[in-house]
Amino acid sequence: MFRFITRISLLGLLAALGAACAGPPPTVVKNTSPSNQPAATQPAATAQSGAAQSGAVQFKAQDGWVTETPTSSMRAAQYRLPKSDGDPEDASLVVFYFGQGQGGSTQANLERWMSQMEQPDGRPSSEKAKTDSMTVNGMNVSLLDVGGRYTAEMTPGEGARHDKPNYRMRAAVIETPRGPYFVKLVGPEKTVARWDQSFIAFVKSFEAK
Repeated sequence: MFRFITRISLLGLLAALGAACAGPPPTVVKNTSPSNQPAATQPAATAQSGAAQSGAVQFKAQDGWVTETPTSSMRAAQYRLPKSDGDPEDASLVVFYFGQGQGGSTQANLERWMSQMEQPDGRPSSEKAKTDSMTVNGMNVSLLDVGGRYTAEMTPGEGARHDKPNYRMRAAVIETPRGPYFVKLVGPEKTVARWDQSFIAFVKSFEAK
């Protein structure tokens, strides 16, 4: 009996010693350093130089202009020019390209643009409009400057027209090797005056590729 008790005590002692030597189960520590974590998704920074290309030419948007997505395939580029204080809305500048040999003659476009402005005294806008010409990087450019009530069709061929008094239009026909590009800036008088020099700089940025 004594031997049996002694054997049990000895077995218990050995078990206790074994547990003590084993110690607590190891703790697994995951490496949470940044190099082992999935990279956080960050929006890519977009640098806009203002340079753009369209067909046979490239040109550069000016500081302060807001680039917009063209609303039709005939628009090579489209910009919004923020309004001046006191004006009701921003100005719009659009670059049109219809293809080589398309879009009509320079004179026909100048006359059409002038007809989109009405004068308070009823006289033809051609009597008030200023036209000019210059050469830009070897390309002939015709310029138009005319103010009045802007009455162009909202959508060509649909009949509904704008009715915007005290507006001004700056326009250009740029004769490139691949056909004419048409630039049209329209907006409230003060706003167009604010961006007038930018308009000229934009026209001068046209370059055949």
